[in-house]
Amino acid sequence: MAAMTTRSCPCGLSEPYDECCGRHHTGTAAPTAEALMRSRYCAFVKGDAAYLLRTWHPRTRPTRLDLDPGMRWTGLEILDTTDGSAFHTTGTVTFRASYRGGSLHERSRFERVDGAWVYVDGEFLS
Repeated sequence: MAAMTTRSCPCGLSEPYDECCGRHHTGTAAPTAEALMRSRYCAFVKGDAAYLLRTWHPRTRPTRLDLDPGMRWTGLEILDTTDGSAFHTTGTVTFRASYRGGSLHERSRFERVDGAWVYVDGEFLS
């Protein structure tokens, strides 16, 4: 894990993982819907199901999440954001997440619960 801390964050931003998404994984709330989206992508990269469940809206959260250990995520591209700032209670993030062999294109919805951004659900786009 030490090697991960000095390289650019898997979310695509240039900051080291610890200063970017890693701080959200260890307890600092994401300040925007986009920051939460990026940190959730990194959680998929790292296989951190606990973080994904913690940041999922209680209304739509599954009881468990089984991640495929063979999945290799290779990049994240944020295509659009709507609202989702410190001044909003809802927001959307449209993104393309690439993995070995393909990509996932989704528009995700986020809401604030007790002041913290959480993932609600997503719509797959073609």
